Amino acid sequence: MDISGVFTDAFSRVQEEVHAVLEGLSQEDLDTRPGPGANSIGWLVWHIARVQDDHVADVAGREQTWIADDWHERFALGLESRDIGYGHTSDQVGKVKGVKASELRGYYDAVHAATLGYVAALVPADLDRIVDTRWDPAVTLGVRLVSVVNDNQQHTGQAMYVRGLLESS
Repeated sequence: MDISGVFTDAFSRVQEEVHAVLEGLSQEDLDTRPGPGANSIGWLVWHIARVQDDHVADVAGREQTWIADDWHERFALGLESRDIGYGHTSDQVGKVKGVKASELRGYYDAVHAATLGYVAALVPADLDRIVDTRWDPAVTLGVRLVSVVNDNQQHTGQAMYVRGLLESS
């Protein structure tokens, strides 16, 4: 398996989990926060897509799908257009509500397609390219992509956990 195949597989696993967590949920389920200050499934899926979109668009040198395809206007969340959810307060988490599962899936799938388009052309030497000098050591493309997959997997696990809580109550 080549580098592009590894990342295609990793991001496709995220997509499978996003679809699985959204399957058959009501709007109430999507918007329910299992505790004060906890994240809802809707927020978690939105955040998964936003982080992937933001980070991959940055390394690919293109505009985010969220902005380029007007998803930020369709969702109308009352957040800044480049907000990805990092460091959100409880009030900000609460703004991500009322978004249908089909809209969340549609946005995630658009991000996924753009991501696969980018990783399809990767070769091993690309992974050593420095993409972020704000860290010490500087972040390479390989580290950034692995970080995105890791973040996405953590949050899909959280979303599945919240779904399990909702189904058991």
